[in-house]
Amino acid sequence: MNSNQAEDFSSGLTSLLSCCSTRARLTVSLSSSQVFEGQSVSLSCEDSSAWTVRRNTTRGNRTQCGVDWGRSAGSSCEISFMVPLDTGVYWCESREGGTSNSINISVSDGPVILQSPVLPVMEGHEVTLSCRTKTSSDRSAGFSKDGSFIRTEPEGLMTIQSVSRSDEGLYRCTMSDGESPPSWLSVTVLLSLPSLCGLVLLVLLVLLVRRCVRRKPDDPAPVDSSVKRTDDVRHEPIGTRASDPAAVCSSVKRTEEADYGEIVIRPKRMREFSAEPEVVYSSLKSTSTPPHQ
Repeated sequence: MNSNQAEDFSSGLTSLLSCCSTRARLTVSLSSSQVFEGQSVSLSCEDSSAWTVRRNTTRGNRTQCGVDWGRSAGSSCEISFMVPLDTGVYWCESREGGTSNSINISVSDGPVILQSPVLPVMEGHEVTLSCRTKTSSDRSAGFSKDGSFIRTEPEGLMTIQSVSRSDEGLYRCTMSDGESPPSWLSVTVLLSLPSLCGLVLLVLLVLLVRRCVRRKPDDPAPVDSSVKRTDDVRHEPIGTRASDPAAVCSSVKRTEEADYGEIVIRPKRMREFSAEPEVVYSSLKSTSTPPHQ
């Protein structure tokens, strides 16, 4: 892993850990995502004092609390008298552009509303939908999901046992006084923030490691200063065997693209012999004596 890859790896980990440790969570004082006109609501960015509440209404205005709606108090926002124009999506946002979970709030000036959880329901839990008017909530009501009729409940309450992802959808209720606005029921898998961060961290680690393995260096590797020029010849002492190799490679460095090493060239030289001592040649004369008679 080169320096650039190491910096990318460190930056990715820092961003992820920062996200997991400082992300705010939006909470709301309402128990239902639908309310009647005139009710009040308080929204707060938990776990962070530097985040602010924002919203996007049906008019398409993406604005901050305290600018032209609500009363801001640090990371909290309060709307004392809600009107249908306050219907929209609310969330927390940081100066750097980070966002929290979002909440849908619907304000109705009609006679009937459907009270459903403002926050997502955990899978496997029980949830109760309540159809009510401004005066009562114990009257017979019919319930439908995604445009299809489900059933009629005599007391205006419909309970779903052990909620699953298949129960997620758009619900309405109908009474003799009229029909409620649609309300979206969200279902989520139970997963704590630390577990989620750990899972995302693991995925990020795998992706970064794969990137480091597959990524090629942008610049060619520098030439090793230990490589000697070809004219830098080192002579062996007298007595070196003539059968020795002409070139020896050592200190080989392996990279992804090339091998670099120290090259030593040994020239072929004739073996030198020490001078022999001077030889003196002389002639020998032999005389023979006849045997004695």
